[in-house]
Amino acid sequence: MRARTQTTIRVLRWLAIATVLIGYSILAHHTYDSPHRGSLSAVLALAPTLLIALVLAWRSPQRVVMLGIVALALVAVWTGRSALAQHADIVYWVQYVVIQLVLFITFARTLVAGKQPLVSRFAEVVHSRLTPRQEAYTRKVTIAWTVFFAAMAIAAALLYFLAPRSVWSFFAHFLTLPLVVLMFIAEYWVRRRALPDMQHQHILVAVRLFRNAATRPRHQAPG
Repeated sequence: MRARTQTTIRVLRWLAIATVLIGYSILAHHTYDSPHRGSLSAVLALAPTLLIALVLAWRSPQRVVMLGIVALALVAVWTGRSALAQHADIVYWVQYVVIQLVLFITFARTLVAGKQPLVSRFAEVVHSRLTPRQEAYTRKVTIAWTVFFAAMAIAAALLYFLAPRSVWSFFAHFLTLPLVVLMFIAEYWVRRRALPDMQHQHILVAVRLFRNAATRPRHQAPG
């Protein structure tokens, strides 16, 4: 009974997250493509960055100070909302590209000599010790994610400057998360065939590890 309740709570939580993400994408795309942008477009444009900052501040050992800084940033955004609304398209694009580049650097920097690939760290959290074959595989997966985020940043730049802005907005708001999900599914499918003897965790375990790594303060990074 308890296990069933926990499963129900987990499903409801993921449904709530999916609902919020879909709602945000629809609203952000609508306000981005609207000729009459208001204060809402400015708030929506910076919402992902502010949310990430809020999570990092909450997990920081200097929580009170960091939360205060985030609060000041929120006040600044609200004060300058009119100016931000006029340049919301640039704000959306810069924020999107910066996030993709940060993720690219996060994975790429662990591929240099002497460092452990990021996906290898994830795998060690679940499996403790990796075999040479597993280490080689997780390094390739780290490379795959590095290439993926680089490609997303390049695609965003090309669409923003060469395609209609509505096309760029559709890509950013409606295709990004599905492409990330497809990456997780593709990796899981390949892993089951490349490492048939490995104990395979549920795909959501990989999502959770990825999310935790993306919001973990630097001093808590594994390895």
